[in-house]
Amino acid sequence: MTAAEKITLWLAQVRASGRAVLLARLVIMAAGVVALVVSSLQPWDQMDLVPMLAAPMLVVTVVLPDSLAGLLFIVILTGGWLMRAPGEISWGLGITAAALVVVHLATAFTAQLPSYARVHRDALKRWWLPAAIAVLIVPTAAVAAAAVQGADVAGSLLFTVGALALATTAIWFAAGQKIGRD
Repeated sequence: MTAAEKITLWLAQVRASGRAVLLARLVIMAAGVVALVVSSLQPWDQMDLVPMLAAPMLVVTVVLPDSLAGLLFIVILTGGWLMRAPGEISWGLGITAAALVVVHLATAFTAQLPSYARVHRDALKRWWLPAAIAVLIVPTAAVAAAAVQGADVAGSLLFTVGALALATTAIWFAAGQKIGRD
């Protein structure tokens, strides 16, 4: 099969796909663009290589959500922040982190579906609550980390790890997971 035939087949599958799959891919693209733009508009000097590497990874993530490109997109943007950003927590960091969480969740949802899948609303209901909890926890954790960072509180690392463990547990149970085997 030639490259043109593969593209034609993929476009036919996209035309046959349901709204949920297209909406999830649109969410991946929108959240990824937000993360790219917010990180690019920061006042600190970001490496020019970060957007040049991250943008193609975002496009590949939208087209092939079950590939390694989504992870590379998140790692590239996070690495760009860790290498050059100042140590304090800012609104840009919170928005970028929330956008990367949305990219992660939408990619996880879309990666389990073929591009031509039809998804019923009941399948989406399982994702709404955990996604909402995760997106709300990110800015809350950033604010809490900023408050604890400036204070010399004994056990602050233990407090942060405990809060993240509780958040993970809340997301786990909100997703309908159970402890043990069925």
